[in-house]
Amino acid sequence: MRPIDAALAHLTPLLGTEIGVSDWFTIDQARIDRFAEVTEDHQFIHVDPVRAAQTPFGGTIAHGFLTLSLASAMFYQVDTPMLGQSAGINYGFDKIRFIAPVHAGNRIRGRFVLSDVQRRSDTELQRKHEFTVEIDHSDKPALAAQWVSLTLF
Repeated sequence: MRPIDAALAHLTPLLGTEIGVSDWFTIDQARIDRFAEVTEDHQFIHVDPVRAAQTPFGGTIAHGFLTLSLASAMFYQVDTPMLGQSAGINYGFDKIRFIAPVHAGNRIRGRFVLSDVQRRSDTELQRKHEFTVEIDHSDKPALAAQWVSLTLF
C-alpha cells in the first residue's frame, strides 16, 4: 500500500474526532509587544496598558492575528507526521471568527477536531480541522476556525 493510501485509511475513521489539545501558551505583554513590532500594528488596545485600561477591555489584549499565528505551534504538538510524508502545508482557512479577547497574561491552547480528509492527487492529501483556541478559565473561546492543510507525499 502506498503511503498516501495508508494515511487516508488511517485518517478516515478519525473523522469527527478530536485529534488533540496543545499545551498552554502564555500571552504576556512582552509577546504582544513583539508581535506589534513585527506586524507594525501598534493600536493602543494592544500596547498601551494605561489607555487600554480605560476601554471596556479593562487592559491590553492580544491581536487576534497573534492568537491565530500560534496555530502552527499548537498543531505541531498534536499532529504526528505520516509515514512517507514529505511536507505539511498550510492551505488556508474556510472560516475564522475571533470570539473573545485574549487579555495580557492569559493562557491559551488549541483544540483540533478532524472534520474532513480528501485525496487531491497521488501526492496530496487535504485535511480540514475544526480549530478552537481556548482561554484558560473562560467559557468562551478566543477563536474558532476551519483550517485546511495539505499533506504532501
